[in-house]
Amino acid sequence: MNRVPVSSSNLSSVGYDESNQVLEIEFNGGRVYQYFDVPERIHQGLMNATSHGKYFHRNIEDNYRYDQIK
Repeated sequence: MNRVPVSSSNLSSVGYDESNQVLEIEFNGGRVYQYFDVPERIHQGLMNATSHGKYFHRNIEDNYRYDQIK
């Protein structure tokens, strides 16, 4: 999945597979997680947020099933 770099103290890059509703996030430490059944509006909210890290913690972190892939 292609990820787009983001300017954040926590997140390094974000990717999204709209057809499967999979959000992929690379954190600054190099860990990569995939979050499942994430609606497009949540992905757009993350990308448009003033603080990507705050948006992630408030709206994604504990709300979606995930797997660490790296």
